[in-house]
Parts: sequence; structure tokens; C-alpha cells
Amino acid sequence: MIYVLAFIAVIIILCTFLGKVSGKLGIPMLVVFIILGMLLGEDGPIPALRIPFEDFDIAEKVSTVCLIFIMFYGGFGTNWQHAKKQAVKAGLLSSVGVILTAEMVGLFCHFVLKLALLEGLLIGAVIASTDAATVFFILRSKKLNLKMGTAPMLELESGSNDPWSYMLTIIVLQIMQMQNTAAEISPAALFTELVLRQLIFGFGCGALIALLSVRIFKKISAAGVTSILMVAIALLSYALPSMIGGNGYLSVYIVGIVLGNTRIDTEEKVASVHFFDGVTNLLQIALFFLLGLLSTPREIPLVIGTSILIMLFLTLVARPIAVGLILTPFKAPFKQQLIVNIAGFRGAASIAFAIIISLAGVTTNNDVFHIVFCIVLLSIIVQGMLLPYLSKELGMVDDREDVMKTFSDYQSETDLQFVSAEVTAEHPWANKLIKKVVFPPDVRAVMILRGDEKVIPKGDTQILPGDVLILVGNEYLDERSVGLTELRIDGGHYACGKRLSDIRFLNNALVVLIKRTTKSGVKTLVPNGNIILSDNDVLVMAMAEKVKTA
Repeated sequence: MIYVLAFIAVIIILCTFLGKVSGKLGIPMLVVFIILGMLLGEDGPIPALRIPFEDFDIAEKVSTVCLIFIMFYGGFGTNWQHAKKQAVKAGLLSSVGVILTAEMVGLFCHFVLKLALLEGLLIGAVIASTDAATVFFILRSKKLNLKMGTAPMLELESGSNDPWSYMLTIIVLQIMQMQNTAAEISPAALFTELVLRQLIFGFGCGALIALLSVRIFKKISAAGVTSILMVAIALLSYALPSMIGGNGYLSVYIVGIVLGNTRIDTEEKVASVHFFDGVTNLLQIALFFLLGLLSTPREIPLVIGTSILIMLFLTLVARPIAVGLILTPFKAPFKQQLIVNIAGFRGAASIAFAIIISLAGVTTNNDVFHIVFCIVLLSIIVQGMLLPYLSKELGMVDDREDVMKTFSDYQSETDLQFVSAEVTAEHPWANKLIKKVVFPPDVRAVMILRGDEKVIPKGDTQILPGDVLILVGNEYLDERSVGLTELRIDGGHYACGKRLSDIRFLNNALVVLIKRTTKSGVKTLVPNGNIILSDNDVLVMAMAEKVKTA
């Protein structure tokens, strides 16, 4: 037992290290973890390190648990206010797009590759969804701030389409099982039983559990309880609908979105984010490594030709047609459609669904698991390399650098905070030397953004009108919460259209920043009395029970 624990620890450390290296090399970490699993599997090059593992039943159970938390956190981390403008398009891509893609791939497998029709549809259903973990990794590690709201669309699509792929997989499997038992199949009854039941019970249970969970969190605010409750809620969100024939993954994602966009105690919510961020990273490592371990590399040459043909058809024909049919009515530019197509990575969920096929007891003429396994690897390697390159070549990346995001990785490991301050002609710092400016205690300027130029400030550096100063200071650390809350200003709100200085808020409230939605995305404004509030502005306010005002 001691040796097993030590071995597991070494594997986790190795996976983590290789994940960091893969980020620098531009290789999605999913590929690294899977390949490491293959190298340590039964066909590994070092006999002493081989781990004989062929238990699909255990792999299916582990995959299910991992996907539950990965999907829950995918929903929890979705900023609905930022993503809702893309919700319709993303929703159509994750539902209609998955169905169209699955059907086209299935027909290609049947008529071109001569696979049985249901077997081809089964492969199409399994690989129809895009992988959220890989999409998030590529967009964030490469800092692809895509234009026209493409990034939130992709994140929302990839986070919500796995339930549809899972549903289609279960439908095809049940049809195959009915055929094996010579059961009478009524199309209307089959649609009602498999499709409506999955959707209605999945969505209904998700909405009900989310509603009850919000009420619970409004009653409970004890330190350390929030993350524990969320673990239980995530598990229940999958288990309850699954017991009555609903789509558990759909339920989990809905609950994650609702809780992630619900007002919960600020400190507890931050703690939950850090907790689930660490847990999901660990589960992704475990899932990807396990899937690689489960594969048999010597079987791959037997299916590689079929896998390449399916992957090419999927990437060059099926997904482009589905994306075009859905996004063209929204007048989406061709280059945006091309990026959405290239970002259609297949991933761990597809392999996990292929494991379900291996356990379903249906007879297939081909090794579906390894076909899907190869398609996933090819998809991530090829498309993962192409997306950053094509995004920049097509001018789909917003070149305006967000310095706050640039510092975020370092900032998260320290007790420092970075803020920006624009210097106008009337500003008291304008035309002064850095050494002549009296900054607040423990605050200093670390960079000046002057047009397209970055200036490292020194004592004799002059601050010019139009400069943007990047200031660094100690993070506020105190047991007493600042008590931030949000207030949305819609068209019917009395403050809409008024100057901030003309609005009287509660005596214990102070507007600390304004989030404004524009055509290019969400813009953060530092409040001043002359700002006129607009429809959909979000005021972030500091609240306290007792406040002394000067």
C-alpha cells in the first residue's frame, strides 16, 4: 500500500510538471497526460514500470465522477452576464450542432467507410461534442482574447454540449440493444422515452436542485461549509436525474451555472473557486492519465487509417456545415465561423463515452474505443496547434493588451494587487517626475503605458497627459470582509440615465467600480461623479453595517 501511494504521488508530480512544460511548448496538457498513461500502460517501453490495467468498469466509474466535477466547475466558472449575449448561438451549437455533426459523421462512416449504420451513428454521437477542458486551456494559456465574443461562445458551447453527446450515445446504444433482443421499436415511443425524458428530467432536476441550493446558501454562511456543500450538491445533481432516466450531466451544468452566478458570501465563494480549481485540475490529470493507461497502443495501427478519415471529415466537412448553418443566420463573419470550427476539439468526454460503449454489451465490428481514442489525439494535436496561429493570421485576436490579465498569474501567487490609473491633462500628476509624486504608502508605479509603448518608470521619468500608470500595492488582508455587492441598472431603474453624483445610495454604500457591457465586451470603469449610468451597467458597491463618513 505504501509503495502504491508513493507511486501515485510520483505520477501526479510528473503530470503536473509535464503540464507546465506543455504550456510553454504550446502542446495541450491533455495530450501529455494521455501519452504518459500510454507509456506506463501494458505496452510501455519500460517493462518494470508497466501498469496492467484493463478494467473498463472502474474506468467508467472514475470517468463519471471526474466529468461531474469538471462540468460543474465549467458551469460555476461561467460569467453569465458576460456570456449571455452569446447564449443563443452557443446553445444552438451545443444542441443542434451536436445532432447535425453526429448524423453527418454517422452517414459518412456508413456510406463511405462501409460501417454498419448504427455503428457509424454511435461513433458520430460519441465524438460530436467539443471538450471544455481543452478549449479553456488553449484560450487561456495562449491568451487568445478573441474578437466578436467568440471566446465566451466557445466556452459556453464546450461546457454545455457534452450532455447532448451523452444523450445521443445512450439513444443509439438502446436502439442497438433493442435490436439484439428483437424488441418492437416505436419511433414515437423511443423519442418520448429517450429524448424528452433525458431533457425534461435533466433540466427539471437541475433547476430544482439549483433553486434549493440557493436557498440553503442564503441560510448558511459558516466558514468552510460552502465548498463541502457544493461537492454534495454536484454529486446529487448528477445522481438524482440519472436515477429517474434524466440527463445527469445537463443537470450538473445547470446547477453549476446558477450557483456560480448567485450572490454567496464573498470570502466563501473565493475559497470555493480555489477549492474547485484545484480539485478539477487533479481530476483532469487523473482522467486523462487513466484514459491513456486504458488504451492499448498496439491496437492503434489497426484503426489509425479509419480514425484519420473520420477526423478529416469531421473537421473539414461535418463541423463546418453545422457551424455555418447555425451562425450564418446571425450574420457571423466567415473568419469567426472558421475559428469556431477549428476550436471544435474532441476530448476526454468522448473517450469516456466510448468506455460506456465497451460496457454496454452491444456487438460492434470495429474497435470503437480505439477509433475514438485516435480521433481525440489527432483533433487536439492538429487543431490545438492551428487555433492560436489562425486566430492571429485572421486578425481575430484583440491586440489591445489587458495588463491586469498579464499580471494575473503572478498576482495570484502573491499578496500584491495591480491597478491602473489614467493621467489626464488636469490630473495633479501630469507633467511631474516620478520622484516628485507622493504615492500612498507601500504603493509604487511599476509601468507606464504610453500609446503602444511600455515605459519602465524611474525617478527622472516624466508622467505625461494620456499616460496610464500601473500601480502595485499590498492586497487587503483582514478578517473583516469588505462586503462587496453588485447592483444591476436596467432600463427601468431610477438611476438609469442619471449622473452618478446625482444619485443617492444608502449611507453605508459606496460605488467602487462600474462594469459596462459594450460591443467589444465588458469594460470596467473607475467611478466618478460625471459618469452617466446606462442600461445593463453593474455597480460594484462596498457595503458595511456601520460606516463613518467624512
